[in-house]
This record gives sequence, C-alpha cells and structure tokens, in this order.
Amino acid sequence: MASILQPERVLYLVNGEKRIRTPLSLLYFCRYCCELRSLECVSHEVDSHYCPSCLENMPSAEAKLKKNRCANCFDCPCCMHTLSTRATNIPAPLPDDPAKTTMKKAYYLACGFCRWTSRDVGMADKSVASGGWQEPESPHTQRIGKLIEYYQQLAQREKLDRDRKKLARRRNFMPLAFTEKYGLTTRLQRQRSGAPIVSLSGLSLKEGEEQKDIKFEPAQALDEVEPLPEDCYTRPINLPEVTSLRQRLLLPDLQPPGALQLHPKHKQLLIKRSLRCRKCEHNLSKPEFNPSSIKFKIQLVAVNYIPEVRIMSIPNLRYKKESQVLLTLTNPVENITHVTLQSCEEGDPDNINSTAEVQVPSKELVLAGKDAAAEYDELAEPHDFQDDPDVVAFRKSNKIGFFIRVTPQREEGDVVVSFKIRHDFRNLAAPLRPGQEGGAPCEAVWLSHHVELCLGRLAP
Repeated sequence: MASILQPERVLYLVNGEKRIRTPLSLLYFCRYCCELRSLECVSHEVDSHYCPSCLENMPSAEAKLKKNRCANCFDCPCCMHTLSTRATNIPAPLPDDPAKTTMKKAYYLACGFCRWTSRDVGMADKSVASGGWQEPESPHTQRIGKLIEYYQQLAQREKLDRDRKKLARRRNFMPLAFTEKYGLTTRLQRQRSGAPIVSLSGLSLKEGEEQKDIKFEPAQALDEVEPLPEDCYTRPINLPEVTSLRQRLLLPDLQPPGALQLHPKHKQLLIKRSLRCRKCEHNLSKPEFNPSSIKFKIQLVAVNYIPEVRIMSIPNLRYKKESQVLLTLTNPVENITHVTLQSCEEGDPDNINSTAEVQVPSKELVLAGKDAAAEYDELAEPHDFQDDPDVVAFRKSNKIGFFIRVTPQREEGDVVVSFKIRHDFRNLAAPLRPGQEGGAPCEAVWLSHHVELCLGRLAP
C-alpha cells in the first residue's frame, strides 16, 4: 500500500507559503480555511518541556535555566542509552570503632546496553540514589558566559533601534497637535512591554544610567603550534581507550580524547508542541499536557478529512503504449462523498513533473460513508450503487477501486502522472448560524487537490 509502505509514491500539492508536494499522511487539513497545510505552512508553538525518562514536566523558564536538560536522568557517554542507578554494598568503618567495618549501601550509574559504569572513570559512589553526581567543569565557561551576555546586549540594542525607527516613521504621518491632544505619544511609547520610554522616544539617558558595555578580548591566533609527540605515528593505538568522533561531539564543551575522561551527560528534554494555521490562527494539532499521555486534544490530520488515493496494481509500462492502472480511493468521513477526477490542462503551472498522458474516469465516483463497525465485517450488506464495471473494479465499504489509462511519453526515468481530484466536504464542526436549526445539514464545500503518482520505470 503506497501510503504505508511507500508514501512517496502518492503526493498531494500544498499551495501555501511554499508549494510543497508531500504524502497525505504528513499533511494537516484546516477545516476553517478548508485547505491543506504542511509543516512549512503552520506556526510551531512549544506547549511544555518534559524528560522522556522520568516524565518530569517543567515550564519553559525553568527548562531554559537548566539548559534544556533533566537534572536527575543521564545518558551513557559511550552509547547514549539511558543510565540506570544501581545499588551495591560496600564496607565502611564504624564511627565508634574505626577498626571494625560494616556494610553500607552505595549507588552508582550503569548502562544496561554497553555495560559502562561511573566507576570506570573514577566517579565516587553516592549514599543517596538521586542527585549530587560529580560533573566536570569546562575551562571555557567564563568566556562562553561573557559571549552570551555580549550578544544579548547587542540584540537588545538592535531591538531598540528598530522600535525607534518605527516610532519616527509613525510620527511623520501624525500631526503633533493631534498626538498631543489625544495622548497618542504615550501609547506609542508603551507599545513594547518592558521597553524604556526614554529609549523609544529617541532621548539619551543621563550619565550613570546607561548600561555598561561588556568588553572581552577576542581570541588571538597562535603563530606557533605545539608540535606532535615523536611517537605519534609509530605508537600502537588501543581503540577501547580512544573516544570516537561522535562521542567527542556529544560533549562539545569538553570533547574528551580518552575513554577515561568520559562523564555522564544530562538527558535532553523533549517538547510537546502545537501547530497553528497561519492564515486563520486556529489550532491544527494540540497534544495533552500530561507527558505520559499520547492523546491529542486537537489532531486535524489530512487523512481523516481528504479522500486518499493509493496505488493497488501497476502493469508493465511501455513507451507510447496505453496501460491500465488500478487505483483505490478511500472516504475517511462518515457521510457520502462525491468525487470527480480531472486531467491537467496544457500549460498548468502545477503539472511540471508529469511524464505520461493519463485518462481519468469522466463519471462521478460516489464513496460510501465510513462505518467503523462494518469496516472489517465480511457479511455486511453491500451498498446499492450502480457502478460502471469499466470504471469501478470493486467496492468494499468506504473504498472503491477504479481504473486509469496511462501512456508514457519518455523512454527514460520514472513514469509520473498528475490529475486533479475534486470532492465535496461538509464541515460538521463549524458553528451554527443564528437562524440555522440544530438538525439542518451544513452546506457542502467543493475542494480541489492536485495529486501526483509515481508508477515506477518502464518495462524492459
């Protein structure tokens, strides 16, 4: 089935901010705009941060302070699997009589996949199961902090300059008496929350009130490089003692050259994000706030609203010879859907990848509504639709199989055909109008989509 095993064989065209051809399973459908949306046409909003190991949920401000890392969970520095806390008994001297010993609980970190432990790098065991693990400090921590402060100050200055230019541009269009009479000057100055009024108005700060510049010395290039040891090329290499390039890049602040210098890495936080249509500002996807829940409050995926085209069987395609291809069309909604197929006209700007001529059925295809109870029922009564056997090959529940005729026009490359699919859609989630009755059916809207099918190469 093309949508599951080979989703790139059937592509739908999205006419958004970017013209993208994507499988229907990767698209969203905005039932307010009645248009397809891809991940490039929506706004991505972060709802919450959580740890995938302990499922701890935290707000964005706290996640930013912790550098998007979990404080209690660690990843193995060798294979990047989650480390687990192991308990063991070690002898410890008694406080009353140091000559005698007793068994005491101790905890260490261990990887269940590659068998790496925190004892391999000399990390001391802890008497408690969580927190307090030894963390190496980067020698460049202070310089990185100064660089962050410097660029934050630079970004703030650029923001104030942009606000000052916007304010000056608006002042040129408003008379001075009009702004003073209605107090618009103060409103323009307070447009940006948290921005100082003096900075937006273009006036200079007093002495002592101006923010001090953060200065740091740039890194100096070295004229001489430290020479390599004499036995660099002759010394045998012990691979278990040398870190790989991936292991070094996973710890960018340390980049340990040896395996004995590896330390556990705090687990990266994941996010739950919601997708919002940029045209009508409605949510297309919104997950549950609970990190352990996989459900969605809103999930407007396109396969639940748009009829899905799949490739069922492809004959041997030959150059300049007409072949009959069997496709399937599935209705995802509960009401009856009427579908019309149309070939692309000459000069159509959407038809740029087609390499073959296609003849689609001229008759209207009627799809039965989706019935979850009768979908897998072999004894269910068939619908009484008068189908043309030359067009419709079979009908089962809300799915039909139909024929199209394809004539390849190129001797090399894949055979690609394009056509338009037009169907009616009833928005059952739309709000009722003031004068509309509760039981009155909603009006049908006709939608059109451009579909491309990749049928493979020609037969030898």
